[in-house]
Amino acid sequence: MAREKSWQDALPLADLLKGDATPVTLGTRELAIFDSENGITAAYARCTHGAANLCDGYFDGTHIECPLHQGLFDARTGAARAAPARIALRMIEARVQGDMIQLLL
Repeated sequence: MAREKSWQDALPLADLLKGDATPVTLGTRELAIFDSENGITAAYARCTHGAANLCDGYFDGTHIECPLHQGLFDARTGAARAAPARIALRMIEARVQGDMIQLLL
């Protein structure tokens, strides 16, 4: 039976790297919380091509570039935007509750 998702505290808002990707580990999950131009978004942190941690890549406020092979992803939607990345990131619903960023996991 599948476990029902619930909102989990992920990161105090004050710890969010402004205009960047913030790495977060919840249990065994390596996640990335993006302070994008369109608000806070979140995804699993591993590149779908080479498994590098995307939080180590360049983030321009909209797109995150993989530090290993320069694949590019839209941090708002997860869409793969440049080769060699072809598979979208697995995005996670995010919200701000008070002074905490929460993720639906």
